Amino acid sequence: MDEIWTVSGLNRYIRGALETDYRLKDLVVEGELSNVSRPASGHLYFTLKDSAASIRCVMWKGQAARNIYRPRDGDRVEVRGSIGVYEAGGQYQLYADTIRAAGEGDLFRQFTALKNKLEAEGLFDPGRKRLIPARPQRAVVVTSPTGAALRDILNIFRRRWPSLQVILCPTAVQGDDAPAQIVRAIAAANSVAPDVIIVARGGGSIEDLWAFNDESVARAVAASAAPLISGVGHETDFTLCDFAADARAPTPSAAAELATPNRAVLATDLRGLTARLAESMSARLREQRWALAERAAALRGLSPRAQLTNSRQRLDDLQTRSAAALQHRLTIGRERLAGLAQRLQSLNPLAVLQRGYAVVTRAGTAEVVRSPAAVSAGEALDVRVSEGAFTVRVDSPQRREDTKEQRK
Repeated sequence: MDEIWTVSGLNRYIRGALETDYRLKDLVVEGELSNVSRPASGHLYFTLKDSAASIRCVMWKGQAARNIYRPRDGDRVEVRGSIGVYEAGGQYQLYADTIRAAGEGDLFRQFTALKNKLEAEGLFDPGRKRLIPARPQRAVVVTSPTGAALRDILNIFRRRWPSLQVILCPTAVQGDDAPAQIVRAIAAANSVAPDVIIVARGGGSIEDLWAFNDESVARAVAASAAPLISGVGHETDFTLCDFAADARAPTPSAAAELATPNRAVLATDLRGLTARLAESMSARLREQRWALAERAAALRGLSPRAQLTNSRQRLDDLQTRSAAALQHRLTIGRERLAGLAQRLQSLNPLAVLQRGYAVVTRAGTAEVVRSPAAVSAGEALDVRVSEGAFTVRVDSPQRREDTKEQRK
């Protein structure tokens, strides 16, 4: 029975067969560009064709960003890459590593060789690159005095940072004499002690930009005493000047923006800082007022007048408390005296006599007669009652027994 394939399995097999063929792993294909597109992902998609056939091509974002050639529809190019299969679509395509204009192979090889040489020397080392000043006072522009790049840069400077002092060091940016002029212009730019230097040129072909791939220019850029921004070509153009500079901008206008702060943003930041400073000062003043009030209160507490007032108040308080204590003691003494008087009154014999009782003593003595048996008939006795005293004589002493009814 014949083997039945799935679509994905067949595509996978074809992909493996193509990608293991050494002749298809690294090849150069020449043709004409069409349907060139670069979506937001940054990948580059295009078709390479000749008079009889075409092939789909893909260049991933990383390779596209490093490629110095800017592809355009209708250009005749040489594409280096490998053949693979897009399984989901069932189509084979060329995965591009580099693109160069047809016939520019020698220039590209020169560029690559010189780039590798300078990179090995550490000329492009990220560790040697300096920060661009945040608010420069003087900038030097190294470019052609008649090019559009200078106008674009000056417009950006006027809009973003009008107080910036701008000096132009004119130079040719294309042709055989351009590299030497660019080197001299960079040296002249450093002689005026600028805060930042911009080396700029508009876009063009690899031949147009070749002066900025000269070894002497790359070394002059790397040796600049002032921080230097390279704004050569368009976003997809790369030169050795870009790698040697402290910062690379995709266009001359972008280089001017990179070199200057945004005045509107700074004004907003300044307003925010002013408001924060005012609030901080207000808070500080409030704290100082509170601290002053506390110290004034403490000083008033240490004043002799305050101490005298406190002493007077304490004296008044002690007097009030002493009077209250004395009054309390007097009240207690009176109550105690009244108690003693009442008790003494209860023990007073006269009080008993007032209730109808009498005290009988032997006549002329203070001996109290307590029993009838103690007296004799005819004996004189003194009787004391509440209203006075009188003398009686005993007729017949006898003891009367209390009857039960009386006891009851």
